[in-house]
Amino acid sequence: MDVLVRLLALLVVLLVGTGLRVVGVLDAKRTDRLNAVAYYVALPALIFIATYDQAIGELLSPALVVGLLVVLFTTAGIAWVVHRNQHGNGRRSVAIVQSYHSNLGYLGLPLVAATFGAPVTAIASVVLGIVTLVQVPLTIFVLSTFNGADADLAAELRGLAVNPVLLSLVVGLTIGSVGLTIPGAVELGLDGLGSLALPLALLCVGASLEVDRPSIDFGATGTVVALKIVCMPALAWLVFSFLAVDTSTFVASVVMLGTPTAVSTYVFAAKLEGDEEFASLNVFTTTLGSILTLFVLITLMA
Repeated sequence: MDVLVRLLALLVVLLVGTGLRVVGVLDAKRTDRLNAVAYYVALPALIFIATYDQAIGELLSPALVVGLLVVLFTTAGIAWVVHRNQHGNGRRSVAIVQSYHSNLGYLGLPLVAATFGAPVTAIASVVLGIVTLVQVPLTIFVLSTFNGADADLAAELRGLAVNPVLLSLVVGLTIGSVGLTIPGAVELGLDGLGSLALPLALLCVGASLEVDRPSIDFGATGTVVALKIVCMPALAWLVFSFLAVDTSTFVASVVMLGTPTAVSTYVFAAKLEGDEEFASLNVFTTTLGSILTLFVLITLMA
């Protein structure tokens, strides 16, 4: 029951964000500012606090890397087969990327931190880093290839090199590996900032969700939802069970890969000539649907 209450509270905050956009409180400019606070302050603080006291060897294992890559590329392959008959390259490319591109930073890691203990959160931070480094270039490649759009992949990779989320992960793991300590006041302050990551992220996601009901293709969207929040976590469960990883790695990997489609996929679709309305709808439906599927996953994990 506690898990259900927690997830329903997340849904309420998400819908509050949508409501604030509708009434004009969270307009585009304010949403951008809130996004900046979440992305450049709260989320890096959460990642640093989760990793600064642990050595990289305790968190990163070959089994974790292999498992994540197998799940990610297998889901992408299944999506390519399932969506091959979608009408138009713009819609086909969006359907493929939104079937595997997970909302790890804005929803996955904050949710794990709010639900599980420090060991699971630390590994979830590493999951975020590994998958982000793979799924962002893969998404750019798929969209630009299908749509014939010009994409500066080198520039995107340079952007990843200075990504505040990834930088905070590297700094945290480095400090943990060399055994440095940080002052208690700094730890307390960062912990407080990190606790803001989930509510801020949910407000931002809610403010970004829009649906044009006349344009809904229930079959296409239903397939994206099924692949992203049902097939992908089920595949993760199977793969990591086979790899026989420790409990923290198993929980972190399955829950993180069970998150809905990332809002950033809509941004990529808009930049690389994908179907923007379809992308927005899929972000909305996978996010709402994930409230139920994440409840099931977290309950099973508990």
